[in-house]
Amino acid sequence: MKPTPYGPFKFSMINNRPPLKWSNGARVAVWVIVNAEFFALDQAMPGDSNERPKGNDGTPMVRHWSQRDYGNRVGIVRFMEVLQKHGIRATVALNSDLCDHHPEVVDAAAKLDWEFMGHNRTNTARLNEIPADQEHDTIKHVLERIEQATGKKPAGWLGSGLQETWNTLDYLIAEGCTYVADWVNDDQPYTMDVGGKSIVSVPYSYELNDVSAIVRAKATPGEFERMIKDQFDVLYAEGETSGRVLAIALHPFVMGQPHRIGALDRALTYIGGFPDVWQATGSEIATDYIKSGVSY
Repeated sequence: MKPTPYGPFKFSMINNRPPLKWSNGARVAVWVIVNAEFFALDQAMPGDSNERPKGNDGTPMVRHWSQRDYGNRVGIVRFMEVLQKHGIRATVALNSDLCDHHPEVVDAAAKLDWEFMGHNRTNTARLNEIPADQEHDTIKHVLERIEQATGKKPAGWLGSGLQETWNTLDYLIAEGCTYVADWVNDDQPYTMDVGGKSIVSVPYSYELNDVSAIVRAKATPGEFERMIKDQFDVLYAEGETSGRVLAIALHPFVMGQPHRIGALDRALTYIGGFPDVWQATGSEIATDYIKSGVSY
């Protein structure tokens, strides 16, 4: 992908598009993304406000590290229980190093038939921070390692920190990915044209994201619950004429805390009370968008 002032896709205001009709007649595809991440204790970590590690940061960063380790030891178990209660198959944004260090987490998610998408090797190193000549090999390694661990190669990708380089989309397409979730600029999927080859952007959310809302913006669990419900209400109304995607981005060390998990449960109960709601995975959304015949 060559540097350009705008992305590798057409600009399209959402009210000027042909209606998107999900094949099952749903108004809203509800996409729950669980970020399952690995941080090494002997490497400096990002700060709570997304500050990147500096060369003089020391280790071990015990509080930063153990808070996130809580997510893999405890929080994700609560996610599994709540999502199973609501009949939701999550899409796991998976750091592939978790397959090596904590395979129990990956195995448990696979037994629930959750979907996996690539999410770098670890959240410590983002694609725009590694040497350029290592990016393609890193993406290839991530996808192959997840395939080895789960039996299925991921169809999608979410970059750590939603970061890409000018080459990322080319490499994702070369490795067989059909969708990417880094571009948080829409409520519907759309098609990216990268040198004559295509990949679908599936709407992820930086707003309806527990790290952004709770850790950085200091929203309470009740406020995050209200955000999910309010977001759903608007998209559900709009989805009567053209389908929408409600992405709920979750991290086990945040919403998996005992004092927050109830808010997620209540929000999902609310959504489950409406007809014409599709609990979907990332690849299901991308595939249905392609089959719809529309192209934004």
